[in-house]
Amino acid sequence: MLPNGYMGKILRVDLSNKKIFTDDLREDQARIFFGGRCLTAKMLFDELEPKTDPLSAENLLIFGTGPLTGSGVPSGNRYVITTKSPQTNLFLDSYAGGHFGSEIKFAGYDFLVIKGKSEAPVYLAIDDGTATIRNGSGIWGLDCWEAEKALKQELGDECAKTSVIGPAGENLVRYASVSNELFHQCGRGGVGAVMGSKRLKGIVARGSKGVRPADPVGLMNFLKIEMDYKLTKGPFNNLVKDIKFYTPGSVESCQELGLLPTFNFQQGQFEHYKTISGHYMRERIVAKDKACFSCNTPCNKYSVIKEGKYLGGKIGGPEYETLALLGSNTGINNIEAVAQANILCDRYGLDTISTGNVIAFMTECRSRNLVSKESVDNLDLEFGNEDAIMTLISKISKREGVGNLLADGVKEVAKKVGKGSEKFAMHVKGMEYAGYVAGASPAFALEFAVTDRGGCHRRGWPVYDESSAGAPYATEGRAQLIKRLFDQRIPLHCGIVCDLFFGWSGSGWDEFKKMTECVTGLDVTDDYLQTLSERCFAITRAFNVREGARRSDDSAPLRTMEEAQPVGPAKGKKVTKEMLDKMLDEYYTLRNWDPATGIPTGRSLENLGLEDVKRELSKQITLP
Repeated sequence: MLPNGYMGKILRVDLSNKKIFTDDLREDQARIFFGGRCLTAKMLFDELEPKTDPLSAENLLIFGTGPLTGSGVPSGNRYVITTKSPQTNLFLDSYAGGHFGSEIKFAGYDFLVIKGKSEAPVYLAIDDGTATIRNGSGIWGLDCWEAEKALKQELGDECAKTSVIGPAGENLVRYASVSNELFHQCGRGGVGAVMGSKRLKGIVARGSKGVRPADPVGLMNFLKIEMDYKLTKGPFNNLVKDIKFYTPGSVESCQELGLLPTFNFQQGQFEHYKTISGHYMRERIVAKDKACFSCNTPCNKYSVIKEGKYLGGKIGGPEYETLALLGSNTGINNIEAVAQANILCDRYGLDTISTGNVIAFMTECRSRNLVSKESVDNLDLEFGNEDAIMTLISKISKREGVGNLLADGVKEVAKKVGKGSEKFAMHVKGMEYAGYVAGASPAFALEFAVTDRGGCHRRGWPVYDESSAGAPYATEGRAQLIKRLFDQRIPLHCGIVCDLFFGWSGSGWDEFKKMTECVTGLDVTDDYLQTLSERCFAITRAFNVREGARRSDDSAPLRTMEEAQPVGPAKGKKVTKEMLDKMLDEYYTLRNWDPATGIPTGRSLENLGLEDVKRELSKQITLP
């Protein structure tokens, strides 16, 4: 019998043949792979042919929820899009909060699996257990905010929830995002480009079905007693109550630790950090705090630009990553300008992290005279020139002029620029670095290196763990730390709940287990969650290995490994190749992967119940 918390249906859409049908979600799928990240990864591994072009009709676009999505569990609102990334040609999962994920469940589905390519633009309308493919020509070309409004008008329901792409996705920018409810994005890795390649402008959903917990009384009592105590009186209650800054507050802590990316990661401290900090942002532009569906923590900072040339601009944010990558990393020291850049990215459908990286990279190329002024469309491209940056954001989304080059991401841009620029192209596996200077943090260097989707920070967040260590710039214990942080988050990404909320409230596996048991009726133990974590990482690693990834891809930019930090507490430090290799050896051993290649052993796959993955992978390579 299928556990509670699931709707029991997978909606399958073939855009090439204009066909829609449903599959039943099997009990073994739910029990073994749970949901969200792990189950969608297994579906992608099983159903996608090896070496598929990410922007071809054959690639799959899987929208996934988890058993806790829409269940009433705090922060149980998220969804994941899983696909093969056009940035890395490897596994990709990208998440967003808001209301859209819950609405998929309320409409009767756990997963949407979309394949094929429509000849003309279309959108998918889901209405309480029925789905139709509709003509999207009238909304093709609209930005994300305009498209959301148009879809609601076409459905005739302002309360419907949408997930859409903007011009960047339509133009196959390789780091295009997917947007829902204006201010929530599946940002990383190019999910918007995959959606655009299928000529799918968006999805609009509404539903009235509920998610029925196995033990609603037990769940309610736990929320009213245990979780209420944590949020109001527990040791972390002040963090929950004083939510004024949330992720923007990291600007100051990362500045102090020397982790704040500045001038294309040339250094980890920014002279003008205060004018893009969470405190300054709160004073200047934050209008109110907003929360996602079923969340006690209003972490989203709804901001309004109150003066200057960007007067009237409104945005949910900026978050820390945007403040760092479109602020200090590009040299912008004006909070209103960062907010405006955020607005443009959200409307065009661009990942702010990759956008800030690629602009900073080209700015450094220009400062070193590696590219001419003519090659950047005669822009006065220099660090801190906000007008040039705003223009580039528009050009990238439209693939116009130099934007056509930048739209392919920093790895590809560096290949074309050459002249040694590869040394400061800040990416891993093709995905640009998130907002932390890894040269000042061995833990982040390892995390960026081994993360299956590229230079990503969302698998773990070692900032405070590492800074409190006795030897913060040493390699000892870093492999164990990263594995522990990774494993802690996997069940949350399968549930799917917000790992930020869980960390902020001081909650962990104990709270997650209790709420999961009340919702699903499953007997959830530490061993079950640990095996789920190991199994999920084995699947995504196997996928990447099948696509050709090896240990050599788990690396770092030469800037991280060869350039010592010029300022801050890590001055004179760097994470050398020898240091990274040592940590990789330890990490692979902890995962039961072959240290020489980074490939999971056949025995480890068997022990995780992945005999079918072993058989499939064995068709491509000889397993250790």
